[in-house]
Parts: sequence; C-alpha cells; structure tokens
Amino acid sequence: MNISITQLYALLSEKLDIEAKVDKTVIDKTNHLAFKEDLANAKTDMINGLFIALALMIIGLYFKG
Repeated sequence: MNISITQLYALLSEKLDIEAKVDKTVIDKTNHLAFKEDLANAKTDMINGLFIALALMIIGLYFKG
C-alpha cells in the first residue's frame, strides 16, 4: 500500500489535531509583537513628554531670572 505525504498528513492531522496546535503556536508567538499603531502612539507620547519637559525648563528659567 503506497501512501502519499498529503494522505499521511490528512490522516495524522485528524488523529493529532495538528492544525489547532499550529494555530495556537502562531497566536502565542504573535501576541507580543508591536503593531504600527502601537509604535505611532509611543512616538507621539515621547514627543509630548519632551515638549512638556522643554516647556517646564523654559518657564523655570523665565521665573528664575
């Protein structure tokens, strides 16, 4: 009896539920990745923090003198 690789995969995937394990592994590995929106938000937050710090330094120098 000759069996092809695709037939073997089909038989084993039914028995071992390979697709669900692969899907779970992919989801587990991609959960910690940053998306473009996350990076854009982080960049915006950093720029806002820098602006506030710079504004406070200028105000402090103005009232010191």
